[in-house]
Amino acid sequence: MKQLSKKLLMASAAAAVWSAAGAAEKAPTLAEVLKASGIDVTGYLDATYTNFDTSPPMYQANTTEKNAFTPNAADLAVSYLPATGAGGMLEMMAGKDVEFNHAKGWNSTEFDLLQAYAQYATSAVTVMAGKFTTIAGAEVPQAPSNANISRSLLYTLAIPVTHTGLRATIPVSDALKFTAGVNNGWDVVKESASGNCVGANCADAKTIELGVAANPSKMLGLTAAFYSGEEAGTTAVGTRNLVDVVGTFNVTDALTLVLNYDSGDQEHGAAGGGKAKWNGVAAYANYAFTDKLRGSLRVESFDDKNCFRTSCTTGSQKLSESTVTVGYMVAKGFELRAEYRTDDSNKQVFTKGSGTTDKQNFYGLEAVYKF
Repeated sequence: MKQLSKKLLMASAAAAVWSAAGAAEKAPTLAEVLKASGIDVTGYLDATYTNFDTSPPMYQANTTEKNAFTPNAADLAVSYLPATGAGGMLEMMAGKDVEFNHAKGWNSTEFDLLQAYAQYATSAVTVMAGKFTTIAGAEVPQAPSNANISRSLLYTLAIPVTHTGLRATIPVSDALKFTAGVNNGWDVVKESASGNCVGANCADAKTIELGVAANPSKMLGLTAAFYSGEEAGTTAVGTRNLVDVVGTFNVTDALTLVLNYDSGDQEHGAAGGGKAKWNGVAAYANYAFTDKLRGSLRVESFDDKNCFRTSCTTGSQKLSESTVTVGYMVAKGFELRAEYRTDDSNKQVFTKGSGTTDKQNFYGLEAVYKF
């Protein structure tokens, strides 16, 4: 009995030592545990200070306050997207950016399900069903993935943000993939929503989505997207078409050039019931001075040929803008940005004091923390 008691005491002591040694090791974080299970949890916090010399500010999707500090976005994305098999993504966003990014039929302008889709992948094709961001454009809704504080004219005026429907991606090789889909249209989750109807007629016919992405070399990346389907015009519902092309040129490890072109048209979009047309081009030069300091220059023009996509009332409007942004990485995932932008129009569309002007100036500061 005494020998058994002695063995139990020795075993208890050994277990205590072993336990203490294990506790001394670094415990894995929740993110590491989830990632080991194939689940990714990412997100960001975005806050800005914006100052315009016009009121109200115009033609910037996410910077719309004349002189204010603004919580633009608190974004959280949870995804399980295995290379083969079933998975999905849920991305939730709250803040000022929701006002522009939310889709027709989603009542809240303070909280949004930016993406919510199920996915099934095989080696030959990946199919998504639900709500997801567009494949068009050089800029995206998530601030950390853009080089500038303000969104471009093309992001604001030329393209959709999200789609609700089905999308299939077919990888031909590591350097080439095709996309095809069918969805409710431009930023539509509920087809009977007022913004998707003209009178008693709603744009409930589906929109097709076609895309290609190619990376022929380390230096060059090309994407093209085509959308065609029924959307609400000015006088009636009609077909809307969009062609979007983006070229990315990695000149050096420090210098990247981007060119984005868009061309769109809408049946029954012109004031007299005819077809409305618009097109635009944006060019970017992004340069990393050091691992922490970077700069970005964006210049673009947008031609709203029938006053369908902008606030003009007659004729056409031509807009242009130039933006300079500087970003400094204070710590891992935490960047401070400063920006100056000027917008010009061929019309006196901006309100300044008691009069109107053809120019708008913008100054902005931004803090973005990505996790």
